[in-house]
Amino acid sequence: MENLGRIQAHLKTGSEPLTLSGKPLPFNLLDFWRWNGSDIISNATRGRLAEFIVATATKVDLNSPRDEWQSYDLETPDKIKIEIKLSSYIQSWHQNNLSKISFSIRPARDWNNETGIQSTVPQRHADVYVMCLLKHYDQLTLDPLDVSQWEFYVLSKKEISAY
Repeated sequence: MENLGRIQAHLKTGSEPLTLSGKPLPFNLLDFWRWNGSDIISNATRGRLAEFIVATATKVDLNSPRDEWQSYDLETPDKIKIEIKLSSYIQSWHQNNLSKISFSIRPARDWNNETGIQSTVPQRHADVYVMCLLKHYDQLTLDPLDVSQWEFYVLSKKEISAY
């Protein structure tokens, strides 16, 4: 297979319609986003929300779409690479007990999104690691959009590697 390169993502407005042979259907991208991402308690969506919260706090450029294939989650205007780790006491599924809090900070193999090749040596690719804890205990009042329900712990790669 020939190298097709990389598709560059661009920000969408949400008003882009689904189409059938070029003709608009009665659904748009915002309908998909609402259907797909409204459960902000689920692990995957909550993780992206945590990334967004940290991105806003660190002045990451929100005019460029999130790059899912980077070897780190965010890059600040000062070129600081940030990895986001997430944990929560409450999950979107039925629980008999609160979840135990843990963060995986082990080295990982890098995926080069320009070449399509994964590195063979696991390492830490970010300069800073932010552990995001959705610390709220009550399912009835849990609101991941309320930033006061979160705690954030920041460690440098050097601190983590020394541990």
